[in-house]
Amino acid sequence: MLGQIASLFERPTVAGAPPSKRMHGANLFLAGFLVLFLELACIRWFAFAVVFLQFFTNVVLIASFLGMSCGCLAARAKRDWLRIFPWLALLTVLAALAMRAIYQCWSGLAIDVGHQASPQVVFFGTEYRNPDVAQFTVPVEFIAAVFFILVALMFVGLGQVLGRAFDAYPNRVMAYTLNIGGSIAGIIGFSVLSFLQAPPLVWFAVACAGIGYLLYQDRALTGRRILALIALLTGVVAPGVAGDRLGYETRWSPYYAVLRKDNSISVNTIDHQEMVPFDKAGGIYSLIHLLQRNSGAKPFQNVLIIGAGSGNDLDHALRLGVNRVDAVEIDPVIQDIGIRKNADHPYQDSRALRHLDDGRHFLRTTGQKYDLVVYALVDSLILHSSYASIRLESYLFTNQAFADIKRVLRPDGVFVTYNYFRQGWIVERVAAMAESVWGCKPIVLSLPHLETLKSSDRAGFTMVITTCNPSMAEAFKQHGTFWLNSVPPRNTGIDGFTIQPDRLPPELRAGWLRIAPTELVHDEGTPLAASDDWPFLYLHDRTIPNLTIRSMLMLGTLGVALVYIFLPKNKGRPPQIHSRLFWLGAAFMLLETKAVVQFALLFGSTWLVNSLVFFTVLAMILLANLYVLRTRQVHPAWHYAGLLIFLGIGVFTPMDAFVGGGWFRHYVFPCALALGPMFFSGVIFARSFREVADPDLAFGSNIAGSVVGGLSESFSMLIGFRYLLLLAILFYVLSIWVPAGRQRLPGVASA
Repeated sequence: MLGQIASLFERPTVAGAPPSKRMHGANLFLAGFLVLFLELACIRWFAFAVVFLQFFTNVVLIASFLGMSCGCLAARAKRDWLRIFPWLALLTVLAALAMRAIYQCWSGLAIDVGHQASPQVVFFGTEYRNPDVAQFTVPVEFIAAVFFILVALMFVGLGQVLGRAFDAYPNRVMAYTLNIGGSIAGIIGFSVLSFLQAPPLVWFAVACAGIGYLLYQDRALTGRRILALIALLTGVVAPGVAGDRLGYETRWSPYYAVLRKDNSISVNTIDHQEMVPFDKAGGIYSLIHLLQRNSGAKPFQNVLIIGAGSGNDLDHALRLGVNRVDAVEIDPVIQDIGIRKNADHPYQDSRALRHLDDGRHFLRTTGQKYDLVVYALVDSLILHSSYASIRLESYLFTNQAFADIKRVLRPDGVFVTYNYFRQGWIVERVAAMAESVWGCKPIVLSLPHLETLKSSDRAGFTMVITTCNPSMAEAFKQHGTFWLNSVPPRNTGIDGFTIQPDRLPPELRAGWLRIAPTELVHDEGTPLAASDDWPFLYLHDRTIPNLTIRSMLMLGTLGVALVYIFLPKNKGRPPQIHSRLFWLGAAFMLLETKAVVQFALLFGSTWLVNSLVFFTVLAMILLANLYVLRTRQVHPAWHYAGLLIFLGIGVFTPMDAFVGGGWFRHYVFPCALALGPMFFSGVIFARSFREVADPDLAFGSNIAGSVVGGLSESFSMLIGFRYLLLLAILFYVLSIWVPAGRQRLPGVASA
């Protein structure tokens, strides 16, 4: 089999001969590689270049699927969209750069992200410009729609290459196998570049080289197109060059663009964190240690910090006498900046143990016991993947995650999480989940101090401290208030950062922060707990937000319009799609979404786990294709039965059923539950695809269905990820009921 695939890349032996089966096979592989590779490159780059698009990367994913679908549908059209790819891609990049420049240079422009002053769902970093007082406000869904169209048109040319190669290759399943092989090569190639932290110039150079080869093969690689591709590469590196001139160090982690200037770090143009030397400021990082000391309890000795970042919390823990600190950070670039650039060098301390891992995965796999577990400003500012609406930290803030923390804490241990939570209802949700797991009411501290914090109030910096050791609560009852100086006191005779108010002279209180408990006041709705099945800490209710509904309607309408435009027009008959393959595509996209979130829960939300998941999904499709190639009689009914049985088990199996237990329960059973339906679905698709007369339209219909499945993922915010499988079952049932599509034409070679 490998020799057969390799032989497809040999050049035709007769000069000037028409495209052969070998050449079409090579194009299937190359197009599969380029579609997936360019899709990942666009998701990463446009999330950085287009303001706030990093929270809606599924827009780029769905747009790439839509463009590929339209290209397959237009495979027999006279217009060759690959020939105008250089101009379309350059236009899209220039539009992103223009949007970025306008937003950075014009302070009167605001982007409305679901009315961020009082949102249904919170996106950190979007609230810095108030749309209510801005000179000009643009809804983020309008920006998403513009780039949805532009990115979709970029992929039409590659879709045409796929459709034409499918149409010319006699063995349908073998053609699809070659395409999947190229996609596997694409995910491996981009993962390697992510591991090497390669910049966008390398990503797009690879994509442009492949597209240039396809144009050369078609004798369409002109000087003007070469210049357009060079201009495209110049455009994608322009933001980095501009940042270098302003004194920023720009590096690309596997998650986003990380920009550092002096001690400040931003990601995808949003301020993220700052390295604060111990002797300059940053008393809040010492606060939990100082409260422990002033309450008369034993100082912390064994500490876990999740979200260690550039090292501030680690620095203060080590300065205050901790014997061991496990510092967990998910982003390798941010951790490296902390190692190299933090002036106090906390990561070099022998007591600090570095871990490059997802926090939830570390909690589930560590055998250590801790006196203190800290969630240190855990906010990723990026989606976990483009397939699901969860963020990198979403699985840290669930009831089950808090139970994992309780498991690794000693009986008198302390758990503290702090952040600028933005909304009172988020603080209330975190505190309620902590109380339900520990059975003890947490201490909530607001800085600056607030006597009360309502659910409907805006929230600033807030710390939630959870422990069943009464010493800290008793200390607040006894003293009422502590005082914190954000700068270490000098020449005052005062020992440490905090002190009781009766020992702090009034003339020294200027600039000090009052530390006292804040009372939470519930004044709206019913407080909801986040769970592993519904991990939406920043979503106010179990609902699809108005912003998401508007986006679904807008993108869905645009998608239908594009498909209608590119659908072949048959004289005397309305345009048709292959209904069965359409619904198979919609359902399979939901299976991928469920697999992504399930494996994130099992193995962590790291970029490497995501890459392995996508690789495994493609490998399951490849395995299904090989099964169909080697089996003479494939009965769809039996495979539909196996598929629906697996999905039914998934619906009735809670997400947290895999927490704990032996290796079979923890790994084998959930992996089989996630991947089993994909094999059966792949067999059904390959069997149906083998019988079609027009594979270009069939494949385009399947990818169009994937667009519907991608939009349907938003229902997870209403029903959770487990019951999202019910929607997948509905789509599969529709694929059974609808006609299989047009019959194979006479003379088409059998698979």
